[in-house]
Amino acid sequence: MSTEQNDPGMIEFPPVPAPDEQVSRDAAARQAQLTKPAGSLGRLEELGVWFAARQGACPPSPPERARVVVFAGDHGIAQHGVSAYPPEVTGQMVANFLAGGAAVNALASHAGATVRVVDMAVAVDTPQVVSEHKVRRGSGVIDREDALIDEEVRAAIQAGRAIADEEVDSGADLLIAGDMGIGNTTPAAVLISLLTGTEPVAVVGRGTGIDDRAWMRKTAAIRDALRRARKVHNDPVALLRTATGADIAALAGFLAQASVRKTPVLLDGVVVGAAALVAEELAPGARQWWLAGHRSAEPGGQMVLQHLDLEPVLDMQLRLGEGSGALTALPVLTAAVKVLAEMATFDEAGVAGAGA
Repeated sequence: MSTEQNDPGMIEFPPVPAPDEQVSRDAAARQAQLTKPAGSLGRLEELGVWFAARQGACPPSPPERARVVVFAGDHGIAQHGVSAYPPEVTGQMVANFLAGGAAVNALASHAGATVRVVDMAVAVDTPQVVSEHKVRRGSGVIDREDALIDEEVRAAIQAGRAIADEEVDSGADLLIAGDMGIGNTTPAAVLISLLTGTEPVAVVGRGTGIDDRAWMRKTAAIRDALRRARKVHNDPVALLRTATGADIAALAGFLAQASVRKTPVLLDGVVVGAAALVAEELAPGARQWWLAGHRSAEPGGQMVLQHLDLEPVLDMQLRLGEGSGALTALPVLTAAVKVLAEMATFDEAGVAGAGA
């Protein structure tokens, strides 16, 4: 739980435990004894070792209770025409998630995961089942005002933490964070530009498929929001308050707390990646528990991966969000774990090893 000391607004995470290095060594040694030439399964071998160290067991068990949590919220900056879709789509997509009609639902069904939707700041009313942690309707227009007030950003971060705890306590053995919010790649670009030291024009992507005029509006909004955000760039909570929204603030708390709880996370695209940059600031070392599901087609996605030193599982030019890229990668991770756990060793199979 958080430790709030002299400053009532301070949010602190406990130290992030390191993955089990001895299990990592054991898993690498087991890989070398399986009935295949060493390294012949390429990245699958690395992924199996990665997951074993996070599970703390060799051989590991494949993830059986993977859970996707989609954090939804509207963004005031969408009023500036930075998206190809109108703001009301956020609430409509929340209903689509609940009805099982979205990409995240189809991909989760295929991968054996379950989906939870959380309304953090959708501009319309949503069912109680998703709005328990709702902080507000929408967010401030970040090129001219703060996204949230102090109480709201703290509530959002703590909601993300609580949701991570709820999922881990209910048995989730792998978490995937997803996002839904028209305009949300604009605050994501602000975070990425600021925290990676990249010029905003290099970060701004096409998001939902915007045209050149919308791209120019989006770039201008990010430029102006960056001017405000730079004043608080050393304070992750103030940065979330100034330049994001309740959904992204909750994502940051969720990702940080998952690592504190020693639970592996498959990261999705550019919005989740932007939140991950802040989560690493909130809880240094959190990235040790994250695996990049894919390389986003958004330019900022690559900058996130480089900054966090993460190698993606897939590169399929995805840019939807919702957790879709991470879910597409989940069967690959499961396959890697099964290789490590279920293949026979040379001795077990009675097969001569290399150099025998």
